[in-house]
Amino acid sequence: MWGWLGRRVLASCCLSSFFSQLLRYELGFLVCAAIGLLFIVLVPLVGCCFCCCRCCGRCGGRMYQKQGRRTGCRRRALYGSVLLVSALLLAGDVCAFISNTRLSQAVSGTFPNFNATVDNLGTYLTSIPQQVNFVIDRSDVPLGRTNTSLQNIGPILGGRIVSGIRSGVDGALGSLQSLLGATETLAAAFGTINGTRGRLEELQGNYSQRLGDLRERLGQTLQRCGQPCGSVSPDGVAFATNYSTIPSVEQQLEVLGEVLGSGLAGDLEKVNSTLEKTPDEVQKQSRDVVTKTQDKLGLIREEIRSLRQQLPLLEVEENIGNAMSNATSVLADYQKPVTDLDRLRWSVCALLCCLVLLVVLCNVLGLLLGPLGLKESALPTQRSCLSNTGGDFFIAGVGFSFIFSWPLMLVVLLTFLLGGNSYMFVCESWRSQQLFQLVDTPGLIPGFNLSEVLGDKSGTVNFSQIYRQCQQDAALWQALRLDQRVPLDELLNISQYTEEISAAFEEVNITLSPISLLNESQGDLLLNASRAAQPPNFTRILEQLDQNVTLVSLQDLAAELEQLVDKAGTDVRGDLQADAANLRELDREMQASFPGLLQSLKENIYLAQSRAAQLEAQTRTALDQANETRDFLGREMVNIIKNETWAFLEEMLDFFNTYIAWAKSSLRRDVARCKPIAQTLDNVEAIACDYLLDSLNAFWFSLGWCTVFLLPSIILAVRLAKFYRRMHIADVYRDEAVEIGPAFNMYRIPRPSTRH
Repeated sequence: MWGWLGRRVLASCCLSSFFSQLLRYELGFLVCAAIGLLFIVLVPLVGCCFCCCRCCGRCGGRMYQKQGRRTGCRRRALYGSVLLVSALLLAGDVCAFISNTRLSQAVSGTFPNFNATVDNLGTYLTSIPQQVNFVIDRSDVPLGRTNTSLQNIGPILGGRIVSGIRSGVDGALGSLQSLLGATETLAAAFGTINGTRGRLEELQGNYSQRLGDLRERLGQTLQRCGQPCGSVSPDGVAFATNYSTIPSVEQQLEVLGEVLGSGLAGDLEKVNSTLEKTPDEVQKQSRDVVTKTQDKLGLIREEIRSLRQQLPLLEVEENIGNAMSNATSVLADYQKPVTDLDRLRWSVCALLCCLVLLVVLCNVLGLLLGPLGLKESALPTQRSCLSNTGGDFFIAGVGFSFIFSWPLMLVVLLTFLLGGNSYMFVCESWRSQQLFQLVDTPGLIPGFNLSEVLGDKSGTVNFSQIYRQCQQDAALWQALRLDQRVPLDELLNISQYTEEISAAFEEVNITLSPISLLNESQGDLLLNASRAAQPPNFTRILEQLDQNVTLVSLQDLAAELEQLVDKAGTDVRGDLQADAANLRELDREMQASFPGLLQSLKENIYLAQSRAAQLEAQTRTALDQANETRDFLGREMVNIIKNETWAFLEEMLDFFNTYIAWAKSSLRRDVARCKPIAQTLDNVEAIACDYLLDSLNAFWFSLGWCTVFLLPSIILAVRLAKFYRRMHIADVYRDEAVEIGPAFNMYRIPRPSTRH
């Protein structure tokens, strides 16, 4: 209440200041009006007196002109003065006629310009509901995203839960799978060693008999050869290594076989399968909360859409639209009478301009005809008709000036009071924004109340503030201070529904199948296997494997036998050649069988040694990670499910929080930017001031200019007319002597005398 009283007192002070300035300003108008009234009254009276005076032969009415030496100079001076005044009258008359025409054009153009301005404002007002609907309809975005998230809660929430679990499981799972891979590799290496050992023993058994037979035959041949073959010994035809001495790895294979047959790989695959089924489990277990949340989304949609009926912007748009419609209808009703009245006004003003033009025409004809008919040598009583006619035109112009001066001044006075006061009340007060104070004062303008138009019951909105903010293209919500009338935060408050959605998610209890990487017995089995699977000592056998298969090279021995063929007797040459051929054949067969097996045996021994050396450390690392994972799952699995569920909920609610913040910001700062309203008011001010009042003021100023210059035109035309009109009385010169002195008594100076 105190605030309202304060605003009323402030408005009263502003109005008193405005009216005091108005009175000071009107004082000048009153002085000018008094001068105009004196002109209207005195000029006709002076004209009447002037006519009576001239009829009595006074005031220049006596048709006599005294001649002198300066008569020509005076005539030329008066001629130039009348010419100048006539030019000024003509210029003012032309300006008055142009201003009169422009005023008519402004009046006729006011209605379409105003209608175009109203149409532009109507377009702006029509866009307000569209912008509001756009903001409200954008709520479909968070609603749609939330609904999509709910429909895909299994892949989304389940995927996040799986990611959280895998962050603690994948390390141990990968280590165990890598350990199983190493175990399989080691078992394969041991299996290859065991198989190669058996194959070598089998081959050695097969070739040992053949080597023995060949060694025996070769010994007999060398004995028969005698001394030439004494350097060759058959003892080297035997295996260099006994392959049956290769250590057995049956125990290691048995231990590793127990590990591989314990089903650990299946258990690890079951863990992956359980994690892959988690999204389906989440989708299945969250059906109820999804249904409840979707019901709440429907209520939120209805709550946001009901905002259309609660926002005051639509009410303001309707009130302003109704006011503009009323203004348009009233203007349309007055359009025909105003245009008809303007045609009459234009005709009257054009007639007044023609009256001034008539005076100018009389002066111009006098200025043309007078000098053309005037002869310097002719007496005033003998002036020509042409010169006399020029003088008569001057007198006619004087008469017209006396006759038409008072209606001209009357029109000037009326248009001056109308145009000047209108310009002061509307244009000047608009630019100084004092007019806005009048609009803000309730009841000062009959039938207009700004608060009612804007739907403001508090009375805190004032026109000047709205205009300034609209010039800065502020939003209508901000310009009208709608936050003081409408609690936007409460209108867009959906916390009730979000709390119910949160409560529904609190009831969600997602349980997953237990995840176990390995049990205690499997851990003991892996640890024991890593110890028992260490390979036997292959050092000695590896040294033997690096040697030749036989004690001597069979190819070299065959070459020596072939060299002995020429030295031996003819009875053993054939046997030596046959033995050499047998050696080469046997060597080719053994080279085809043994080197590949021996190379494979060495490679697998090295592989088994390298893998077995890392197996125990790798096993301990994998078991430690498995224990940590077991502790992690027991400690964090429930928290992971809970945290990811709340993160999913917060992400959904964040859709609405982001939309609500954007909607508030849009309604307060972006929707219905009111610069078109300021432009509409500026257009109305331009129509009223720049077109109508400027043309009206230019007209009365131009016509007043002409009226004022009629006075010097009267005086100068009366004076100049006597130099061109034919006089009735002339000067008479007598021949009488004037005695000036003794020396000059012979000269006679003529004396003038009047004659009739």
